[in-house]
Amino acid sequence: MAVIDHTPGIDHEPEYEENVVRLAGLLDVRSVGDVRQELNDLIDSSDGDVIVDLAALDALDATGLGLLVAMHRRTERMGRHLVLRHPLPPVVRILAVTRLSRILHVERTVLPLTA
Repeated sequence: MAVIDHTPGIDHEPEYEENVVRLAGLLDVRSVGDVRQELNDLIDSSDGDVIVDLAALDALDATGLGLLVAMHRRTERMGRHLVLRHPLPPVVRILAVTRLSRILHVERTVLPLTA
């Protein structure tokens, strides 16, 4: 089940931003309802892009993918973007295999170079 951590933009420390929802665990059929409600509330109550931080999301299923596509479409109709930030490699693979990485706005973590 996905754990939602909505951090409002009240705190101005660098790790806190407005319009960010952090997901952890699994985004699947059991958790998609809660995540949908949280994202809809955030979209309705804010301006600008909506950022979904996936740094702690281990995996997602077809219902999770469907939710991300639906939220992407909703924000695009409003002239905004849904940005998927820092997905882990398993999530990146799912987005690539389904070719959703071509449609969704994905910000990947830059990996440090090692010698």
